[in-house]
Amino acid sequence: MTAFRISEIAELMGVSPDTVRRWTDDGRLPASRDNHGHRVVVGGDLATFARSMSEQGELRPVVGASARNRLRGIVTKVVRDTVMAQVEIQAGPHRIVSLMSREAADQLQLEPGVVAVATVKATNVVVEIPEPA
Repeated sequence: MTAFRISEIAELMGVSPDTVRRWTDDGRLPASRDNHGHRVVVGGDLATFARSMSEQGELRPVVGASARNRLRGIVTKVVRDTVMAQVEIQAGPHRIVSLMSREAADQLQLEPGVVAVATVKATNVVVEIPEPA
């Protein structure tokens, strides 16, 4: 049984130790005391709590991004399996194919006909010179 101390939970969740203490005091995050009297949370309970925070939208929304290449288009095809999804977007003359988790595709409700924005952040870009026309 893996147990996490308050400071470890704070680091993992990106919050202050005081916030974690409030969660345990409020009963939102079940905790017990170890042999030294420190508050600890069982790993499984922490995982359940973290998942519930994500589902409740308690994580802070993104307000900025470093990616600059945004291509607005229409979803033309979505192929889902049990774990992954392949999403095709036609943005003007450009066909963009994205591989993502099925969960992400489902949460975004991606289906043919939906307007979407493909944001591209590449660390490796190939530049080519076409033959003259």
